[in-house]
Amino acid sequence: MFENLNWWEIGALLLLALLIFGDRLPNVINDGLRMVRNLRNMARNATGDLSRELGTDIQLEDLHPKAFIRKHLLSEDDEQAIRKPLQSMYDNLRSDVTGVHDELKDVAKAADLHTPRVATSTPAPTPTPPSPRPSYDDAT
Repeated sequence: MFENLNWWEIGALLLLALLIFGDRLPNVINDGLRMVRNLRNMARNATGDLSRELGTDIQLEDLHPKAFIRKHLLSEDDEQAIRKPLQSMYDNLRSDVTGVHDELKDVAKAADLHTPRVATSTPAPTPTPPSPRPSYDDAT
């Protein structure tokens, strides 16, 4: 939680809290910790009640709608029936991407400047110097 803060910033925040709350700072900290404990107990009790009502073992992570449907409402056959058309599209896309990746590797290997090249018998063309551009003063 405080990984972006250094010791000076944490000290400044504590000093600011001490200035704002004064003598009540320990009581404020205790009240905050008690509130966090109560929220955890409420969440634990809610998942326990929901688990008892549905007759299944529910974890807090299972309360996400997609995970809940996947785990408690769909059978494995239903899940496979849903995944089958998507799986074939995924396999086709993966093979296409792999092909493009391999072609890019071949192009990068061919264009690699660090590999020594064999000299050819034809001399390289000599570059011609660029012609001077007319300036604004010449045009006016």
